[in-house]
Parts: sequence; C-alpha cells; structure tokens
Amino acid sequence: MSTIPSELETSPPIAEGDTPLLPLLLVDDDAPFRQRLTVLLQRRGFAVTAAGSLAEARVEAARLKPSHAVVDMRLDDGNGLTLVTELRAVNPDMRIVVLTGYGNLATAVAAVKAGAVDYLAKPADPEDIVRALNADEGERPEAPPEPMSADRVRWEHIQRVYELCDRNVSETARRLKMHRRTLQRILAKRSPR
Repeated sequence: MSTIPSELETSPPIAEGDTPLLPLLLVDDDAPFRQRLTVLLQRRGFAVTAAGSLAEARVEAARLKPSHAVVDMRLDDGNGLTLVTELRAVNPDMRIVVLTGYGNLATAVAAVKAGAVDYLAKPADPEDIVRALNADEGERPEAPPEPMSADRVRWEHIQRVYELCDRNVSETARRLKMHRRTLQRILAKRSPR
C-alpha cells in the first residue's frame, strides 16, 4: 500500500489569491492513494482532476487540456506510457511525471522517451512529485534531501504486495519468495524510518 507522510497532509494550502492554480491531471487506479495525492497537490497550487482509468483520463485530458500530469505506469485498463504519448499530443509542453510500484531501468527509460519529465517509484514523496513538476525545462529535479531508507522502501514494497494479495499472508509470502513466518514478523513491526 502506498503511503503519504501524515505531516504533509497538515501543511497549509496555498491561498486562492497568491498564484493561479495550474491544471493537473492525476491518473492512478489506487483510489485511496489518488485521493490523498489529490489533496496534497491541491495544497501545492494545482487544480487537480483525478481519473482512475485510461478511459476516464482520456476524456478528462480532452476536456481539461492540463499543463501538468501525474500518471501511474500500470492501470487496470492499460499502460500509463500509452497515455503519456497521448497527453503529449494534447499539449506538447505538458509536464508529466510517471509513478510506478514496479520500477526498473527499462521502464524508466521508456517513460522519459515517451515524454515524461521524471519517473518516480511508489511510494513517491509528494514533495518529490512537486519538484519534478516544477523543474525548469531540461533541468532534472534535485535529489531529495532525505530519501527513504532502504529498509523503508523494502517495507513499503512488502505492504503494497500484501494489499494487492487482499492481505493474504500465505499468498504474499509466495509472491515475495519469502517464508510465511518471516513475513508475519515483518508485518507485525512498525514501519522503519
């Protein structure tokens, strides 16, 4: 399960008169994650339109013509990379960030070639997403000042697979190629920092 740090949920929103809100299309089939990220991005100055599928995203993109997008790589009805190419056709200057829970170098390269400005592994810190969206043209966003520890990344991955397996310990252990008791001990502990 993807998580967003609770301290970011309490940050103050940008006042209406400060800056114009930038139209952003958020596409992710994980409803709780999409909902939390929508709120956080709205607080960072984006007018967020959320979609849970490729079909819904296509309709919203044609209607909205956003300047920014955050797209999940794997969606229930297709691949987010297809959408990246389509969004570029709608607005060639669109700033697109691709998120994925299944990161690897080949898909990162494919995402950037399709037109994404950055490729972030879930659970992505909202500040990293905002930095990538706001980076100047041709500029790579800075590395995060305090990236997640390797233990935290591992724990998040295990939690995500556990949720995808409908919280079935045996199935999760089988997919992770891990002993069931080892998995139970990990799940019983608090998340590492």
